[in-house]
Formats: sequence, structure tokens, C-alpha cells
Amino acid sequence: MRDAYHEELDAISDSLVEMARLVGSAMGRATTAILDADLKLAENVIAADVAVDKMHRDLENNAIALLARQQPVATDLRIVVTSLRMSADLERSGDLAEHVAKVARLRFPNSAVPRDLHATILEMGQLAQRLMAKAAEVIITKDVELALQLETDDDEMDTLHRTLFRHLMDDRWKHGIETAVDVTLLGRYYERFADHAVSVARRVVYLVTGEHADEFEPELPDPSA
Repeated sequence: MRDAYHEELDAISDSLVEMARLVGSAMGRATTAILDADLKLAENVIAADVAVDKMHRDLENNAIALLARQQPVATDLRIVVTSLRMSADLERSGDLAEHVAKVARLRFPNSAVPRDLHATILEMGQLAQRLMAKAAEVIITKDVELALQLETDDDEMDTLHRTLFRHLMDDRWKHGIETAVDVTLLGRYYERFADHAVSVARRVVYLVTGEHADEFEPELPDPSA
């Protein structure tokens, strides 16, 4: 009976990893769609978000059923409750990738991103994928040190986000208000996607240690050892 119970806990973790991989891939494809004005790819990303939403609902239902049936306590309870919150973060990440794809669809056959900002948006898309891949690795390994690294990695996304705004506020901006709105929204979508990846990692810290990431203090090596 206990073996089946722990298999169910493992299945929840596996679902989280799969969700992280799906939304990371979705953001990568959405980035290609927005830069290449690829309508077919944008539509593919939008349609694929249904699968992420279903995984979120299924995980939620399974977790609630597990709570009712097994009434877990201590660490097991923390796993289930934290998994529910991570699933919500990942579902929202999928929505953000979908939003990027919808901007691409809206502006087709044109690209929503001016040529002089392609490199920045591409970098934001690639960084978003790396952050989510690292979040998936953290879920698998339960590596607290790796989880805490995502906070630092996210600083790079914030820097790229500020770069976009410098372009928007520059007196030499010549792409019009509509494009400025698109770029502003896109910057926000990438920034929020990165925030959700960090949130997933922070929740793993809590899952493993019982302490929130901003309260957790890693043990320092003993200098006398």
C-alpha cells in the first residue's frame, strides 16, 4: 500500500518535470514565431497550451485525491502542497508562452519585433528556456544549491528587460506606438516567465528544507575541518 502511495508522489513529481519541459519548449518556439513571423508555429504553440492546462488540472485532481485518501503529514504533506503551487507556476508559464505566440499571430505577416531588437528578444527567449530547464533539473535532483542559483540567473533577464526599456524610451525610437506596446508586453511576458521558473526553484528549497528560500541559510563549511 505504501509503495503505491509513494508511486503516486513520484508521479506528481514526474508530471511537474514534464510540464516544465513543455513550457520551456513552448517559449522557445514562441520566440521563433515572434521573430520569424511564423504563423503556423505560433498557432502550434497556442494549440499546445491545452496539453499543459490538462496536466495542471490532472495533477491538481490527483494531489487533492491523495490528500483526502492518505492524509499525509510532515514531509509528504509538504511535497503535495508545494507540488500544487509549482504546478500553478508552470501552468502560468505556459500561458505566457501562449501570449508571445498570440502577439506573433496578431502581427502576421509582419514581425512584432523591430530588427534592431531581434537579438535582445532572442536572448530573452533563450534565457527563459535555460531557466526553465534548470527549474526542471531542480525538481528532479532536489538540489538546493542549484535552486538558489536561479535567483542570480534571473538577474540577467532583468538586465535584458531594462535594455528593452532603454530602446523604448530613446528619442530615436522610430517604430511607432503599436510596436512599442508589443515590445513592452513581450518584455513583461519573458520577465514573468523567468519569475515563475525562479518561483518553482524557491518552492523546491522549501520542499527540501522546510524553510522559505529568502530565510534559508546554507551551511558554511567548517574552516577547522
